[in-house]
Amino acid sequence: MSKASSEVAAGAPVDIPKLPKLGRTWYKRGALYWLCRTRTTLFLLILMTGISFFSLALYSGFRDEMPHTVRTVCDCVQAVAACAALVWGWIKQRRSHRQALLDPPSPKQTWIAKRDHNRQAGKSAGFGAAGGRVLIALAAPVMPAFAAYIVGWLAAWTTVREYPSEVGARRWLQEHPSGT
Repeated sequence: MSKASSEVAAGAPVDIPKLPKLGRTWYKRGALYWLCRTRTTLFLLILMTGISFFSLALYSGFRDEMPHTVRTVCDCVQAVAACAALVWGWIKQRRSHRQALLDPPSPKQTWIAKRDHNRQAGKSAGFGAAGGRVLIALAAPVMPAFAAYIVGWLAAWTTVREYPSEVGARRWLQEHPSGT
């Protein structure tokens, strides 16, 4: 496995490939690299806060219609489910990350995956407001657990030592020292 601080062997000049969101900063992992990682983490913290707030507000509206005893039971079940989902999201992401490190993508594969992701995100954006609202209303009873899973997954993703794309780029550099 690649080390985060590994360097390509001295020799021919190297053309460092760019990676999405990191540019060429991943190679030296200096202040600019950590600034990029911090920016991503801060954005995801804001996103996780928004998801959590939204899911709790939606669940609160759902639970307000219940009798007090049923509400208490549902709240306890929801708290246990949310804790389990948080841990499950963390574990699921870490396993996925570990698997991706075994066969990391080349810089070209990383850019293709980014392009495909952006295309897919654009297609799903047209899902339809009415259909989305109906699904969210139906999911209200389980939204805190769902949000906890997402928060666990994203928290695990932002705290990795290095991304598979970085490992893949380092391996690519070792295989292509001239940058071809």
